[in-house]
Amino acid sequence: MTGTLLALDLSTAHGSIAVVRGDDVLFQSSFQSERSHNAQVFAPLRDALAAAGDQLTGIVIGNGPGSYTGVRIAIAAAQGIALSRNVWCIGWSSLTAPDIDAPADYNIIGDARRQSFYLAQVQNGRLQSNLEIVSAETARERTAAGLWLTFDPKPPLNLPNLVLAKPSATRLAQAAQSLNPDELAELITQPLIPHYLAEAFITLPKKP
Repeated sequence: MTGTLLALDLSTAHGSIAVVRGDDVLFQSSFQSERSHNAQVFAPLRDALAAAGDQLTGIVIGNGPGSYTGVRIAIAAAQGIALSRNVWCIGWSSLTAPDIDAPADYNIIGDARRQSFYLAQVQNGRLQSNLEIVSAETARERTAAGLWLTFDPKPPLNLPNLVLAKPSATRLAQAAQSLNPDELAELITQPLIPHYLAEAFITLPKKP
């Protein structure tokens, strides 16, 4: 797939924005923010849109897993731009776009909160099936062998030999470029939602 793509990832405290056209990276910017993506994203986003000019073809956002608020901000910004520019917009797993020179196949571990951890597998640059939520004991056992990355700011459970990485908007755009027309068409029809690690917890009102 050719064209000019805007990519945006706010799933971690490391925000990343890029504009890619073929093999050319027209713009890339990153910033660190714990809880204020909405305050920091719009200046570099404005510069990214200027770099894309009137050639923008589509938008890809990293849908996590990670910061629910960050991903929602990315979705809202992307949908607004897509509507105003009349371009398509898709979500793609942040876990497939590390900012390091990783092989096509690797494993990922991350903190899933409440003393649990998620395990994921990427093969040929694509996330495989659903994430697995495991206990600390299982996480230690499973990460004892093989190449394991984490997108957390520090290794979960202080596990040794984990490779620290962050989501890269440039890699997201490159992943979107590798999609065939049928895959892209299918993704365009899907709603943009965060990649949840667990079902949303809803408290029901008590019966009178």
